[in-house]
Amino acid sequence: MSRLPPLIALSYFEVAARTKSFALAAKELNVTPAAISHQVKALEEYLGVELFVRHHRRVSLTPAARAALPELHEGFQVIADAVEKIRLYADERNVITVCAEPLFATKWIVPRLHRFYTRYPEAEVRLQASLHSVDPKPDCGFGVSQLKRAGIDVSVRLGYGDYEDVEPECLMRLDLVPMAASALANAESEALLDPALPLLCDRTLERFEPLCGWQRWFNIVQREDLAQFKLLQFGNGLLALETAIAGSG
Repeated sequence: MSRLPPLIALSYFEVAARTKSFALAAKELNVTPAAISHQVKALEEYLGVELFVRHHRRVSLTPAARAALPELHEGFQVIADAVEKIRLYADERNVITVCAEPLFATKWIVPRLHRFYTRYPEAEVRLQASLHSVDPKPDCGFGVSQLKRAGIDVSVRLGYGDYEDVEPECLMRLDLVPMAASALANAESEALLDPALPLLCDRTLERFEPLCGWQRWFNIVQREDLAQFKLLQFGNGLLALETAIAGSG
């Protein structure tokens, strides 16, 4: 057998070639687009042939990549099936891997784990917090293949629930309200209008525009004057919440 390239580079290439997008591949693998690009570049240098044609904001497959993709995809499926068979012989403990958005995982799942363990003492929960558990569009492309590839049994997602080949169950509806620390909320109302306090913005939710965001709230309460306040943006809802609790916005 000839020497094979690194398996991780091949796996990143397979997903990027199948989705025809470094961004979609990064989402499926829970990595950054830069990581996909780095591994693909390393594979191209290893093989001495270009696999993608880089365009502005998109990529297309070269003839070499198109020729290799079907068998490579089939090969990874064979590997996945083999690993699944091995897992059947693993420890008999009931291990459940759960993936959720960081804020939901920390504030909702973790406080309830003790009740789960009381009811199912033989179970073991492995909790993963990932920002890739957010689907701002109905046609996000999420499906069972991503769960299998990541080894996830249950994925708690923030989105529309319009998924193929999975069994979605709505846990709760999302209600959005402006929040402030109790010290601010209990103070005179003018304290909340201090220009030095920024409006905290969770960009995880902002991706659902126009459904979410400060501007929509300004319009509802007819307070366009508040739009002049500066924004402090977070890519993680947990950080935004902790900043609000600290009274910093």
